[in-house]
Amino acid sequence: MVTEYELYVKYTRVWIPDPEEVWKPAEIIKDYKEGDPVLHLRLEDESTLAYPIGPKDNPLPFLRNPDILVGENDLTALSYLHEPAVLHNLKVRFLESNHIYTYCGIVLVAINPYEQLQIYGEEVINAYSGQNMGDMDPHIFAVAEEAYKQMGRDEKNQSIIVSGESGAGKTVSAKYAMRYFATVGGSANDTNVEEKVLASSPIMEAIGNAKTTRNDNSSRFGKYIQIGFDRRYHIIGANMRTYLLEKSRVVFQAEDERNYHIFYQLCASASLPEFKDLALTSAEDFTYTSLGENIFIEGVNDAEDLGKMREAFSLLGVKESHQMSIFKIIASILHLGNVDIVAERDGESCHISPDDPHLVHFCQLLGVELEQMEHWLCHRKLVTTSETYVKTMSRAQASNARDALAKHIYAYLFEWIVEHINKALHTSTKQHSFIGVLDIYGFETFEINSFEQFCINYANEKLQQQFNSHVFKLEQEEYMKEQIPWTLIDFYDNQPCIDLIEAKLGILDLLDEECKVPKGTDRNWAQKLYSKHLDSGHFEKPRMSNISFIVVHFADKVEYQCDGFLEKNRDTVYEEQINILKASKFQLVADLFQDGKDAQPVAPAGKSARINVRPAKPLPKSHNREHRKTVGHQFRNSLHLLMETLNATTPHYVRCIKPNDEKQAFMFDSRRAVQQLRACGVLETIRISAAGYPSRWTYLDFYSRYRVLMKKKDLNVGDKKQICRTLLESLVKDPDKFQFGKTKIFFRAGQVAYLEKLRADKFRFACIKIQKTVRGWLQRIRYRKIRKSVVTLQRYGRGYLARRYAEYLRFTKAALICQKQYRMVRVRRAYLIILQAVITIQAYTKGMFTRRLYQELLLDHKATIIQTAVRRWLKRKKFNRAHNAAVVIQCAYRCVLAKRKFKQLKIDARSAEHFKKLNVGMENKIVQLQRKMDEQSKDYKTQNEQLVIANSSLGTEVNKLQKELNTIRSRQGSNNQLTSLQEEVEKLSVELEEAHSQRKRLEEEHSSEKLGLEQRLEELLRENTMLKGEKEELNQRILQLSKSSEGQTGSVPQKLQAELDDERLRYQNLLKEFSRLEQRYDNLQEEVSYAKFHPGHRRVPSNQSSLGSDSNFPSITMSEVGDTEDTIQQVEDMGVEKAAMDLSVFMKLQKRVRELELERKKLQTSLDKMEELSSRKVNEPKSSTSEEETNADVAYNSLKRQELESENKKLKNDLNAVRKALADRASDSSSSNELQDSYNLLLSQLKAANEELDIRKEEVLILKTQIVSSTKPTENSNHISASDISECPNNNVPVDKEEALQAYQDLSESKKLLESQLQSQSRKYKDELEALNTQIEVMKEDLEKKQDMLNHFSSLPPDALVEYSIQQEITRLTQENLDLKEIIEKLEKNDKKLKKQLRIYIKKVQELEASQAATQQASRSRPELTRQVTVQRKEKDFEGMFEYSKEDEALLIRMLITDIKPQAVSATVPCLPAYILFMCIRHADYINDDQKVHSLLTSSINAIKKVLKKHNNDFEMTSFWLANTSRLLHCLKQYSGDEAFMTQNTPKQNEHCLKNFDLAEYRQVLSDLSIQIYQQLVKIAEGMLQPMIVSAMLESGSLTGVKPMGYRNRSSSMDCESGGPGGYTLQSLIRQLGDFFGVMSDHGLDPEIGQQVVRQLFYCINAVTLNNLLLRKDICSWNTGMQLRYNVSQMEEWLRVRNLQQCGAVATIQPIIQAAQLLQVNKKTPQDVEAICSMCTVLTTQQIVKILNLYTGEYEERVTVSFIRDIQNHLQDRTEHNQLLVDTKHTYPVLFPYTPSALSLESLHIPASLNLHFLTRV
Repeated sequence: MVTEYELYVKYTRVWIPDPEEVWKPAEIIKDYKEGDPVLHLRLEDESTLAYPIGPKDNPLPFLRNPDILVGENDLTALSYLHEPAVLHNLKVRFLESNHIYTYCGIVLVAINPYEQLQIYGEEVINAYSGQNMGDMDPHIFAVAEEAYKQMGRDEKNQSIIVSGESGAGKTVSAKYAMRYFATVGGSANDTNVEEKVLASSPIMEAIGNAKTTRNDNSSRFGKYIQIGFDRRYHIIGANMRTYLLEKSRVVFQAEDERNYHIFYQLCASASLPEFKDLALTSAEDFTYTSLGENIFIEGVNDAEDLGKMREAFSLLGVKESHQMSIFKIIASILHLGNVDIVAERDGESCHISPDDPHLVHFCQLLGVELEQMEHWLCHRKLVTTSETYVKTMSRAQASNARDALAKHIYAYLFEWIVEHINKALHTSTKQHSFIGVLDIYGFETFEINSFEQFCINYANEKLQQQFNSHVFKLEQEEYMKEQIPWTLIDFYDNQPCIDLIEAKLGILDLLDEECKVPKGTDRNWAQKLYSKHLDSGHFEKPRMSNISFIVVHFADKVEYQCDGFLEKNRDTVYEEQINILKASKFQLVADLFQDGKDAQPVAPAGKSARINVRPAKPLPKSHNREHRKTVGHQFRNSLHLLMETLNATTPHYVRCIKPNDEKQAFMFDSRRAVQQLRACGVLETIRISAAGYPSRWTYLDFYSRYRVLMKKKDLNVGDKKQICRTLLESLVKDPDKFQFGKTKIFFRAGQVAYLEKLRADKFRFACIKIQKTVRGWLQRIRYRKIRKSVVTLQRYGRGYLARRYAEYLRFTKAALICQKQYRMVRVRRAYLIILQAVITIQAYTKGMFTRRLYQELLLDHKATIIQTAVRRWLKRKKFNRAHNAAVVIQCAYRCVLAKRKFKQLKIDARSAEHFKKLNVGMENKIVQLQRKMDEQSKDYKTQNEQLVIANSSLGTEVNKLQKELNTIRSRQGSNNQLTSLQEEVEKLSVELEEAHSQRKRLEEEHSSEKLGLEQRLEELLRENTMLKGEKEELNQRILQLSKSSEGQTGSVPQKLQAELDDERLRYQNLLKEFSRLEQRYDNLQEEVSYAKFHPGHRRVPSNQSSLGSDSNFPSITMSEVGDTEDTIQQVEDMGVEKAAMDLSVFMKLQKRVRELELERKKLQTSLDKMEELSSRKVNEPKSSTSEEETNADVAYNSLKRQELESENKKLKNDLNAVRKALADRASDSSSSNELQDSYNLLLSQLKAANEELDIRKEEVLILKTQIVSSTKPTENSNHISASDISECPNNNVPVDKEEALQAYQDLSESKKLLESQLQSQSRKYKDELEALNTQIEVMKEDLEKKQDMLNHFSSLPPDALVEYSIQQEITRLTQENLDLKEIIEKLEKNDKKLKKQLRIYIKKVQELEASQAATQQASRSRPELTRQVTVQRKEKDFEGMFEYSKEDEALLIRMLITDIKPQAVSATVPCLPAYILFMCIRHADYINDDQKVHSLLTSSINAIKKVLKKHNNDFEMTSFWLANTSRLLHCLKQYSGDEAFMTQNTPKQNEHCLKNFDLAEYRQVLSDLSIQIYQQLVKIAEGMLQPMIVSAMLESGSLTGVKPMGYRNRSSSMDCESGGPGGYTLQSLIRQLGDFFGVMSDHGLDPEIGQQVVRQLFYCINAVTLNNLLLRKDICSWNTGMQLRYNVSQMEEWLRVRNLQQCGAVATIQPIIQAAQLLQVNKKTPQDVEAICSMCTVLTTQQIVKILNLYTGEYEERVTVSFIRDIQNHLQDRTEHNQLLVDTKHTYPVLFPYTPSALSLESLHIPASLNLHFLTRV
């Protein structure tokens, strides 16, 4: 078990008290033992200190937290929870990291930076929206989001309590919280409640804020704003309650302070024309605004602020007249303060001059009687039971009454403005829930504390009690949720102090009782307090005063001065003055003081009296001149009402801290900070947390961090919870120091630090062991080197000594020989013998030494060769290794350089390309010559070495041979041997001379060649220098020319492109806004449809497009407007309503109407002519009976003929269709014998049916001819007989002529009939020939396709080949099945038709034969019949059109758009609905039916919009209709007839172009619709990706060995039941991207559009990832950088696999790539600064600094402040936008490139599954 004293060992760091810094750090330099009187410490300045330790006076100092916990964003996460740890953590975060927000449990501590920070933009709001409170850095937005989320999750009202002393930033924090709610919970309709809520801020700041010594914009009142929400959690209204306005500021300001801002704003705007009646001048001229002697605030423009206030009034609906009345009342207060009250001589009375200009202005501005006001300002009325007296007042009393009246008027005006703001923010809609924002003053203590400080501290006592109970409740709930045993935590309860103030006979009760006493005084009240409460533990009496008392508050002891308490509590104002104001002729002034409102008492004089302007309920009217309820009583009631409201809500706390009193940016005064921390309850939160289990770790985090303390056998257990239990039970013996919960481990204070110490000791031991091993290894290596050196030295030394000894022996021996020779001079014989012996010995000895020397030289030579080879091999190996490494490094580095300089090289490529090539050639030549020279020099050196070796060897041989020759001569003297030796010597000398000559020749050649190369090199260098100079001159000229023309040429395309992109983005944003408004309009319509009753009326939007409705009437954006793009642009620019009123547009519409009218008239005229012609033929002179009979027969025969012709036409069309389908099928399946046989059989049957049909047709024609021929003679005979009777008696000759003429006519008609039959046969043969040619072409195309497929197969790998072949086979079989099914259906249908038609023909022939006899009998009495000739129509092929009737349009839209499923057409042609729609449009164009075109296009567009609205979260459906809409747009362009779109068309496609209509306007409408669908698609995809991004990119550990950082998650804001985040991995994110891309590809979406979608999604991933990285301290580590870089590489690989590198997606993720690199690079030296600045080119300075501030390495130190400042200094010249977070709402402008289709419309088939049988192919 670890005792407290065991922690105080050497190197432990502690905190000791300090009078200046409050606490300062120190380090223990000697272990402390229990009972030691002194603790030995070392301070930061390296000085030592003997810190005395006493059991009572000086306990052991506080321990410091480990470095890993310093800078934590939650103070309760600290292991040691005490005052110095909290203060140090706040100081480090504020000064080093510039973080102004820190959590302390459920409290957000906000330190005022006195500097505008860029952390409140809309992108920051979007980053915090939807996030858990502990997932991001502490922020006011996180607290607001937590309140908003809990309101929706728990269905309970919320409150945000913002407190702090003046200047701490309470108002700003409350303002930002309301801005967050206005942005996240914006109103669902057009009421703009959120704008009104924000607009109330400038009004309340003007009338309720003032400059103080501590703050330039200090709120001098408390307010509680309730923001109401509906069931959808949209803002519907708001309500404001105010507390304790400081009225005394109206009449008194301390030095260097100001009155309320509104007074100075009016004085600054006094020169405006509308303010001339106010009679205002400078603020220095008025008493109430010049008491502080400083009327200006640096950096504030009072006139502009007044303009903002007036705009806010207008937005809230305050009329201009009411605004002027408000300004008049405020100006009257200033004039009232300047009224001069003159004292009389007796001193008991006073008077005011009637001519006082300020009194005159006061009365005029308020509309009251001058004489009455003058009288009652100097007199007062005394009412007794019997009579009333009027008593004069002294000058001091009158001045106090005047000041009381001024404060009273301002207080009532303040209340009236608040009331009207609440009316403007009120809504009739039922409020579902609300969030309250309380901006209230904090604990105050000054040198002199009065009634105002007493009320403020009383309110803070109540709030602190509520805060303590709430914190205690949350702590116990956390323990119960984790199911751990807990005991009641003892926390400070300030109920006794509250009872002292508000209980019966408490301070407030005694004060009210003293106020009721007629002659009550402050001194008497103080004596009553002493006698009543002196025995209370929270009440004390000062030693040196009898008119003050001390209250022991929770924060500190405060001494209150009793002077002025009674007067401020009474707050009297005389009723006579109020009655004068009630009689004002201005309605607003009179309404302020009506009896319906409770006139609130106002203090007549005092330093800083305040009132509550909104009591809990209205009070009855007082019957005397003084109001019954005192200020203290009213404040107590309003405070109780506030506490009831807060207790009914879930509170969230924001404690604002003022870091210094000098208002300096980022300066931290520890003493002031500690004072406020003690006062605001933060330390009490720490104490409550420390009393329980403040440190909480999840099992996984604990296991990850402390597994180094575990044993190997424990790690083999699979259950990590059990491993953690075993480890803790073995390390911490006291079971009370920790508890095991369901998901977390709870620790007492200090236990985490103890575990950190054990972990550090473990690491220290491991480091020592590693160091020991490494050092031993190094020493062993050193010893071996030394030993080897010693052995070598010994060997050489011994050899040297041996050689010296041998020389000594040799000299000794020579001396002896000399002695012998000298001694044997006398004896000649002995001498000669000895001499001969000596010579012989010497000869042999020298030979022996020479041979020995030769052997040594030979060995040296061989060793040298071996060493050369070995060293060459080692050098080559080292060189190759270095060369390979250099190549790799160069490749990587050059790749980076290439990316950076690609843009510049691209620009310079044109100007300097030729000279670069020349220089590159010259440099290559120089390098080659230099290399050649080096090689020759190497060869020369090698040859020299070989010659030297040869010379030395030859010289050695010569010497050897000479010695042998001398020996032989001395011994034998033989001539033969001498001759042979001489010859050998001469031969060797000749070889030596040849070698010398060859060497000289090689040297000369080398020198000459070297000289030539050097000369050539010099020439090339001179030429290169000259070319470089020319190149530089040309480059300078080009640069000069480019600079001179930069504004005209170079920048023009870039500017135009930028303007085009901006314009496109602006246009698409307008489309997005239009679609949003359209959606809002639809939502409002739906609400109206089911709403029972809504008061008021709704305005119908007049700019609703006709495309958004189901109407079939034309609109101004349809094709009826005109044929030019100017009209479209004009209508779009002006709007529909303005365009309708514009004369030019109206004239164009009239022109189009006139053209249509002319066409109608032409058609009507032609119709009239045809009717006249037919009437002329019919109305020939005939008898009435014969005319009727003839007309009946003609009509009958005509009807029969038309029926036969129509049926014949249908049969032929069906026959041709069947032939073509069978021919196509036969050509596709030519390889199959069975299909070929079946085709031949079917074709023969069809031919037989056709022949039978022709026979029947000829029989019908013959019958017609017989009928005609039989009737002709009868008619002729009738004519002849008639003529005979009338003209001539002889009839024979005319009859013969007529018969001959009739026979000739019959022959000519039969000839024509035969010619027509011949022509029909020739046409039929031609058609068959064309069909055969078409079949041949189809077979050729199929053969080419199969050849291409075969080539493609040969290039594929085996796996891909198998997969591809299977896919192709499946597609082919599917298509064949569909085609066969369609062919079978058509054949069955045609077979039935043919049989039916044959039966009809047989029946009609029988009818004709039966009626022949009757016809011949009746022909005698009938006139001549005109012969009916059958008109043969020319057969046509399928033209790629679909015909439908007008009645089937709704069915077409339903089947093709509304009810279609993307899966139903997945196996067919991509974008099939678009093709079908266009083919229907083509037919309507073909028949010139503009109504049909307009109706079909309008219905299609409306149906697509409805489908998208219904499936607004379906990515597949949205992608499907984006592909079809864009394809329909491309078809309208491709077949528009415009040459710009016809360049890639085939001749057949050009024939299919539209003939009659220009649909350019519809193309624009479809383009806009495509943009809207694209935006919806991106929105859906981003919504699906956003929950996955953070987990996949930053939290998932997909990289082996890298685990995410993170020590402690806040669980108060998270749903622990769900287990925290979803745990998405990178693979799931990439899989989702793959699904998106696959769906778009399957639906046939253009690749360019798909690439733009991918780029937008990658931008979203980058923005969300980077924003989370910038707002989370726990993941800014080296591990995260490594993991993030790996994840990005996986995403780049995904792009590379799908060939999406060029879509720009990689450029969008450059920020997170650089952020990952920034987390991984070194961050210490100046070189690192340069590297970071050159590397992070996309990240902004603010983002770089933020990452460096957040960076925490597990084994590294934090980034120093000096390093971060160096970074800032290096980047200060960089021009960039001052933005921390990336805008997640940014969208790139989409571009739809024109991509024509290669599909032939005539080859398109409709699957039977679509049920479009009513469409007819044309």
